[in-house]
Amino acid sequence: MELKNRHIVILSQMQFDSRLESTNYTIAKHLAKDNYVYYVDRPYTWKDYIQFKNTPGYNTRKPHFFSPKDSFIQTEIPNLKIIITPPVPSINSLPEGAIYRQALKINERIVANRLNKVIKNLGIKDYIFINSYAFYYPTMHRLLKLKPLLKVYHCVDPLIEEYQTRHGLISEDILVKDMDMVISTSKELSNTKRKLNPNSYFVPNAANISHSQKALDPALPVAGILADVKKPVIGYFGNIERRIDYDLITQLLKQNSDKNFVFVGPVAIDYENNTVFNAPNIFKKGAVPYELLPAVLKGFDVAIIPFKKDDVSSSIFPLKLFEYLGSGRPVVITDFNEDLEEFTGDTVYICKNADEFTAALNLALNDTPFLQQKRLKVAAQNTWEHRITEIKSLLATNLNNKQKG
Repeated sequence: MELKNRHIVILSQMQFDSRLESTNYTIAKHLAKDNYVYYVDRPYTWKDYIQFKNTPGYNTRKPHFFSPKDSFIQTEIPNLKIIITPPVPSINSLPEGAIYRQALKINERIVANRLNKVIKNLGIKDYIFINSYAFYYPTMHRLLKLKPLLKVYHCVDPLIEEYQTRHGLISEDILVKDMDMVISTSKELSNTKRKLNPNSYFVPNAANISHSQKALDPALPVAGILADVKKPVIGYFGNIERRIDYDLITQLLKQNSDKNFVFVGPVAIDYENNTVFNAPNIFKKGAVPYELLPAVLKGFDVAIIPFKKDDVSSSIFPLKLFEYLGSGRPVVITDFNEDLEEFTGDTVYICKNADEFTAALNLALNDTPFLQQKRLKVAAQNTWEHRITEIKSLLATNLNNKQKG
């Protein structure tokens, strides 16, 4: 079934101008190719409002914070609008309980009031509502005056950080039970959500292959941040936080003193001073704009995903995997999610420990054009175009079933 010319409201956990490409906003952009999409940007808290004052992100939102009539940003995609809400109180530090839940109702009402005005001002008569991992607003949709035709929760990651689990575990359960359907990015997540909502589906992450493939362009210069790093370069691109196995990295640095390891991406505050980054053959480069991804990947001889193997990581399906493959780089990862082999076949080195990882790095450094072509073929089968087709089909089918029922 087709999903076309529908109005779709997406309440997102991610801000549209995040430093890294997000599943949430990528899906919004693809849905907007033949639907009308209203992406509710993650609300600033009052703390954000003060902390980020006069930053580019703040200045982009400033005209819209307190203007119900001018409350959205028109993107370069004609059918995609970014809805900006007024700032909300910072409440996550409150302990779980009645006071927090009352405060949450106030925040939900602030967001819902803005969305209600947008729906009225734009003359929207019906719409699909997608909560895209915004688990901290579990009942906001109940405050919308125009009730959605279909309510969807898109779960893109497990809740792992303390700031997420403090209230998120309770809130996400409330949200999952209240939705018409749930889409998750890993089988493990989907199986977990199915216990609360039987209408649950697995649609894995993909990648913007046309972007990462720019790394194959001979004319593209390698990113300047890698200029001081001698080859061979073993690289990681993404968030630097709890998922990474720092004990493994410590072993790899010792076993591979002839190689240089580079980590490019925003660093969570708890890991800024991790001692692993004191080794002479590791470089922490910080965050770069997503536009620089191809130039960074071009400078990698091998791309890695050194995640911990635990109950949390078994639910992670990282989109960077297919970005790596789309760039043509050899890829070495830990065996954190057994589902990944199903999608990558024998094109990715999957390792149980540091010894296997080191052996895989040495094999990967002896790459061939034949192996690169195999990787590019796998990447081409895991594009967002493929995934969006799946998601649109699920939305259309469930909408049709609900309207019939």
